[in-house]
Amino acid sequence: MIIQLDQNITGAQLKKLKERLKELQYKTTQVSTQYADYVIGVGKKEIDIRSIGTLPGVRDIHRVSDDYKLVSKKWRVEDTIIKLEEDIEIGTGRFALMAGPCSIESEEQVEKTIAHLAANGVRIMRGGVYKPRSSPYSFRGLGIEGLKLWHEKARAAGIRIITEVMMVEQIEDMADYVDIFQVGARNSQNFNLLDALGEVDKPVLLKRGISGTIDELLQAAEYIFSNGNERIMLCERGIRTYETAYRNTMDINAIALLKEKTHLPVIADPSHGIGLRRYVSPVALAAVMAGADGVILEVHEQPEKAFSDGQQTLSFPEAEVLYKRLRQAFELREAF
Repeated sequence: MIIQLDQNITGAQLKKLKERLKELQYKTTQVSTQYADYVIGVGKKEIDIRSIGTLPGVRDIHRVSDDYKLVSKKWRVEDTIIKLEEDIEIGTGRFALMAGPCSIESEEQVEKTIAHLAANGVRIMRGGVYKPRSSPYSFRGLGIEGLKLWHEKARAAGIRIITEVMMVEQIEDMADYVDIFQVGARNSQNFNLLDALGEVDKPVLLKRGISGTIDELLQAAEYIFSNGNERIMLCERGIRTYETAYRNTMDINAIALLKEKTHLPVIADPSHGIGLRRYVSPVALAAVMAGADGVILEVHEQPEKAFSDGQQTLSFPEAEVLYKRLRQAFELREAF
């Protein structure tokens, strides 16, 4: 169960609540986020939750059978909306576009990408400054200095930044220059990193693991929420299967299912999901019609010259066409 506490609950009232739950053979965990305080109760015994809900200091109580309790949709009346600015919101009823290169390569590249995004009304730029590459000989990013350069240019244009964090030790150095922390597929069950991101007041986009299940993704999100950060987005980016015709198997099913299971925003990454440029657009459109709250795309002025992932990256003209189609698809979906 999830017990939301009154803001003015006293120490004595909290103690009595926990003692009562212990009597009922429920294990308790207290969670404090940037928005509210909760007590999570886990036990096997069926109880009348009204006996807990009427205790002093209890604001609300919900019975949630899912193992992932805080990210479950079973207790939230309204879906989570993540606000970056007054006019940049991510969540149900809104449509977010995030685009940019796989890797931040140079000042010139940053400037050209920002100009492209600004001209097309895209307010969130993706890019990597720390790149987890399969080969140790591949380009692995410009690091913190590249992030600082990117941040300066993006801020001047009113563009927000989403980039991947790979280690706990990077969070503090990156925090002042990042608007959304991204957790990549390889780190989706790096529980030390998830715990640490739960302690920062920055949105986190959590990607599904390479072979991760839906429940594993939701449990990973629970780590972040239970450590204090409610500002979480889930990202379907394709999973590894036996198929070799494309990079990953983009699980469109997962988008519809996640929208039913969780109150968190769900973002689609068709660039990694299919891994082949010519198919990114149709897969992106399918993801929107399946219920995605946003799409994150890899774009580059000259994909064939990109330092990484050029085979799945759209050119600026290709991206411009897709932005329009995605917005039209979202409007069509919302009209039904």
